Amino acid sequence: MLRPGCGGLPRATPRWWVKQRTGGTWEDLRPADDATEEYFRDKLRMSPRVLREIVENLSPILERRVTFYREPLQPDHIVAYALYRWASGETYESSSCGFGIGKASGLVAVRDVIAMLLSVYREKVAWPTRVRKAVVLRVFADKGFLNCHGCIDCTHIYIDKLANAAPEEYYDCKRRFSAVAQVVVDLDLRVLHVFVGYPESCHDVRVIHLSSLWSRAAAGELFTGPPVLLPFQVQTNGYLLGDNSDPPNEWIVVPYGGTTQTPFEVRFDNKQKTARGAVERAFGRLKGMWRLFLGWHKTNMETLPQQFMAVCILHNILIVAGIPFDENLLWEVDANGVRRRVDLGIQRPPRPLCIETSTGEAVMLRQALAERMMQR
Repeated sequence: MLRPGCGGLPRATPRWWVKQRTGGTWEDLRPADDATEEYFRDKLRMSPRVLREIVENLSPILERRVTFYREPLQPDHIVAYALYRWASGETYESSSCGFGIGKASGLVAVRDVIAMLLSVYREKVAWPTRVRKAVVLRVFADKGFLNCHGCIDCTHIYIDKLANAAPEEYYDCKRRFSAVAQVVVDLDLRVLHVFVGYPESCHDVRVIHLSSLWSRAAAGELFTGPPVLLPFQVQTNGYLLGDNSDPPNEWIVVPYGGTTQTPFEVRFDNKQKTARGAVERAFGRLKGMWRLFLGWHKTNMETLPQQFMAVCILHNILIVAGIPFDENLLWEVDANGVRRRVDLGIQRPPRPLCIETSTGEAVMLRQALAERMMQR
């Protein structure tokens, strides 16, 4: 088990000796058997049971890989090292607890864990089907959105200046470098789809057009099943809830917006905003737990998409396992000693897309949903 104050990791059998750096040297310490479950959640964001299950699933593949570590490392050691990096937000340069792993071996370890998570748990981030799809549709229908499949939004991942990409494309008006991640979630905060890697200069509309969602929706592969009949004889095979930075069409429903609204429009926008609150809560849990993606960090665009997908997989695993989220992770104290909410990287456009860009099907779908809400 873990020893508090050290970056070690538990191992089922046999137990291994934890190391802690003191005075510039490495000293072997006794196996720490007194670590609490809270300590696991604080350092690795999960319970010992969930960690053991992940290690057991990844171990057979990790043990078969040809490794290039300076010294042999056990699978649980490698997995814990990667989890701690993502959870603590520490970079290789600012590390305070290196698990006895050097920088070169640390880079290899993180890449190995990413590859294994994507290989073993790829289905954890997937469009819902069968029973899961029925559950998602029922929960949205209870909120007034019949045949809705999820909520869509973008978040910015702040990064240091890139060396392997055109930096001016990732630079915004606030002098920050960032990449855009497009995410679809359900009301249980599970991630259903991830598309990450485009620079900050890409508008949300452009990101959607470039993602697989757009092509799958156009091909009729995204929303399958019998259509649902709404008021005004409007039929829909399915749609997502977006905001005014998304392109309104027959499969993305956006709010009315505007400064002067009728009660009819206000009611719809309030319900739509309440349902879409799941996106911000999902980003809060995702980035709050895996803090490497909350602030600035050094990365390259070859590994960033895979790293973000890996933490989305872990995000879904922990939700299914019932691991609670500590809301205090969403607060920080700034340089002036003021406690404030952390920046989740959700940037709104200075002005929404004009309704004239909407298709007739998009307008009719929103009107039909709003009318159904008034009839309930």
